Amino acid sequence: MSYQIRKMQKIFILILLLPFLSFAQEIEYIDGEVNESKTKNKLYGVKVSTSEGKATRTDPDGKFAIKIESLPTWLYFSLADYKTDSILVEKKKKNIKIVLSPIAQEIKTLVVSASRRSQEIEDVPISMEVIKSDFIEKKGLVNLEQVADQSPGVYVMDGQVSIRGGGGYAYGVGSRVLVLTNGMPLTSPDLGDVKWNSIPLESMSQIEIIKGASSVLYGSGALNGMISLTPREPSRDGELKVKFQSGFYDNPKRGTLRWWDDDTTKFNFSSNPKINLLNIYYGKMFNEFGYTISSNGYFTKGYKDGEYENRVRLSGNLFYRPSKAQNLKMGVAFNSQYENVGRFIIWESATMAYTPTGGGSPDTNPNSSITQESSIRVCVDPYIKYLGKKNSKHELKGRYYLVSTGNPFDGLYSATKADMYYGDYQFSKKWNQIHNLTSGVTASSNIINSREDVFGDHTSINLAGYAQYDLNMERLDITAGVRLEYFKQDDRTPDSQFDLWETKNVIPIYPVFRAAVHYALAKNTHLRSSFGQGIRFPSVGERFLTAESGGARIFPNPDIEPERGWATEIGIKQVFHIGKWRSSIDIAGFVNQYDNMIEFAFDNVMPDSITSVSLVPGTPNYVENFFGFQAQNTEQARISGIEVSFNSQGKIKNVELRTLIGYTYMKPVSLNTDPTYISTFSDPSSDMLKYRFNHLAKADVSITWKGISIGYCTRYNSFMSNIDRLFIDGVPLITGSTIDVLPGLGEYRENEAKNNGSIVMDARIGYEFMEKYSINILVNNFLNNEYSSRPADIQPPRQFLVQLMYNI
Repeated sequence: MSYQIRKMQKIFILILLLPFLSFAQEIEYIDGEVNESKTKNKLYGVKVSTSEGKATRTDPDGKFAIKIESLPTWLYFSLADYKTDSILVEKKKKNIKIVLSPIAQEIKTLVVSASRRSQEIEDVPISMEVIKSDFIEKKGLVNLEQVADQSPGVYVMDGQVSIRGGGGYAYGVGSRVLVLTNGMPLTSPDLGDVKWNSIPLESMSQIEIIKGASSVLYGSGALNGMISLTPREPSRDGELKVKFQSGFYDNPKRGTLRWWDDDTTKFNFSSNPKINLLNIYYGKMFNEFGYTISSNGYFTKGYKDGEYENRVRLSGNLFYRPSKAQNLKMGVAFNSQYENVGRFIIWESATMAYTPTGGGSPDTNPNSSITQESSIRVCVDPYIKYLGKKNSKHELKGRYYLVSTGNPFDGLYSATKADMYYGDYQFSKKWNQIHNLTSGVTASSNIINSREDVFGDHTSINLAGYAQYDLNMERLDITAGVRLEYFKQDDRTPDSQFDLWETKNVIPIYPVFRAAVHYALAKNTHLRSSFGQGIRFPSVGERFLTAESGGARIFPNPDIEPERGWATEIGIKQVFHIGKWRSSIDIAGFVNQYDNMIEFAFDNVMPDSITSVSLVPGTPNYVENFFGFQAQNTEQARISGIEVSFNSQGKIKNVELRTLIGYTYMKPVSLNTDPTYISTFSDPSSDMLKYRFNHLAKADVSITWKGISIGYCTRYNSFMSNIDRLFIDGVPLITGSTIDVLPGLGEYRENEAKNNGSIVMDARIGYEFMEKYSINILVNNFLNNEYSSRPADIQPPRQFLVQLMYNI
């Protein structure tokens, strides 16, 4: 009897489970078909994967069937040379139809930095260059400074990036080019500079370079332009990238420059300076969670005597997107770096230009002008994004940024500790398919603690509100925006003072405006015009820094004022398609004007309280103690010119061709007619701004065929005709004699003038095999030319690099 009861119980339970088992069988598989968008052909070999990690591929008829565990689930479709796609399956479906578009149709570059929203680059009403991550990897570039230097119209001078002549020599303090990571400025709270080598290039997918004032959306610092970095998005399958790079510097042509071996006529691999780099990146997306993590190690004994750079970095991004709320994303990104460097500014002489004044390493030369510095930089960026109803979007993000400097002997925090707290809320909405509104508020606070002999303790606060409206019709786009800035440093009068009608009834809020127009003259022909204002507030370093670094003295100037400016341009872009190869020609005319431009001038800054000086080194009033760099409002300037670029990417049959070519003509003139100021020019008869060029040309061409790639790059700039006169004539003394600041510079520049500038050529060759391995050999400056970026900064001799990469 008990047996029959147990049997009946089992039958009863089975009957209860039958509906569920039946349902499970019905949704056990999802099937469908994948076609090409243009030809409607069936696509064979498309990878189909689910949120749970199941995967299959389409058959020759484009059909697939994939097992699922539960609903809802995401299906992902990917195939080489086609744009990936995905679909959310919420209920039982049969014979799902999917269409994939060839990359030739989808090769258009999307950017977000120009208007804080996604746009095709052709629709952006301002000049912009986009550099992809694979270009950076194959070029062997090790920091963002080198990446920016590849772009047409951009020049890098000893750590300072100048776009279309907008920046001169600033001794690594202050920057007119704003750098954005995760959509937020990465300007240090103390010096207002950008540490280019602290940015994790290994975890970035593309770099966007905007040319012209961009202060309306991003604030102070974007006076000359902006560089925005887009992080990689993790994939469902996971992505691992490993790169090892090693190389060495060749002997310079001039034997007197070589310091690493007594025999200057022979090559000795064991003694020539070496470079080693290792990058590791991994990212993966799960159902609701995703993460990326990357690390970098870079170690080099530089080509200059006593210089070195050793750094390690760890960065990543963790985020969460609830499956039941796909319109919500939250996460935190982080970046941390430790660095130990040695550097100098003043050479021993033109003959020994790779050697600092006083000799090489401080370990063996007590009078060496090498400055040794240790630093840490830590960024923590929490964020939350929410897609609301009716095409609205809310985004809240923040940043904590720590910068601390010291030296290897006294510790990391022995010189400065600077903290930045940054927050930004942005609301955007699109309606009727043609109207876009982007608005928000920003707040940041800087707290700086340092020794009194550096720049002491300081605080600052920056508040802003911004709004931009975009009208996007079928062929016409119109943009208008405004930003209101408030900036106060310590207990000083706010630097954001504004007097609209010059009535001396000032308000502490400074407005900047932007307007732009884009018109599609034809399907592939785009006209644009833009006008934008900008302002940059002085950093703590520019106002209060007192230091002796790299053999140069730096003096404070608490009285400097904010620099202001505007930029306007008109341009045309013509796009061409040949099969899967896409190219564009861009022509732009531009005018940039600046008021109260801040420049680091080399000058006599002896205070009025000093009534007599000494000619005896080591005494308190020794005359050389009062000569050095100081930030000054020196110039009213206008820079006008024209720029032509030709960019392309894609395949012509089986050959992949990529180009990045550009020429920029600039006329940078000073509008300051003060005779005292003009007398500081090395060529007072010229009104050309100091530390600028008239001509800048760049070209990079690469070809890939069956895994074999070759590339060639050349960069040219004309002669820098104006610099600080004291660098050439020396410092005059009351005795009638002079002190050479940069011995031999005058004769050295005469030789540079004969060459009418400098040209550098690089070459590379590589091979990719087994779809995940590649090896590249690079020769930078293969002609071994000698050239300088600024007075007394001779650039590297020929460099050989070997690069091994593993991608899966």
